[in-house]
Amino acid sequence: MITATSPNTSRSKLGCPQFLTTCPSTELSKLAPGQTVRIGALEGNSDLCFKLLELGFTPGQEITPLARAPFGGPLAVALRGTIVALRSDEAACIKL
Repeated sequence: MITATSPNTSRSKLGCPQFLTTCPSTELSKLAPGQTVRIGALEGNSDLCFKLLELGFTPGQEITPLARAPFGGPLAVALRGTIVALRSDEAACIKL
């Protein structure tokens, strides 16, 4: 769970914590392929959340799960005109 950013990193100056909440509704990892939804928030490990923000997974952005690999493998999602593969722990950080 994100509680604060590290003061010795440049990321703390980005203002990213305002996007991170503790009131999730649904996880991206729970969605069926083909449904287009909007990202509501990012929640979880701060390094993982900042990585997702840097890749363009920002609140309000539309995202579409495309396919899921078997046995808990990566989830392919369409975002901003590209396809990105997310590990299950990365997908779990994205709340809708």
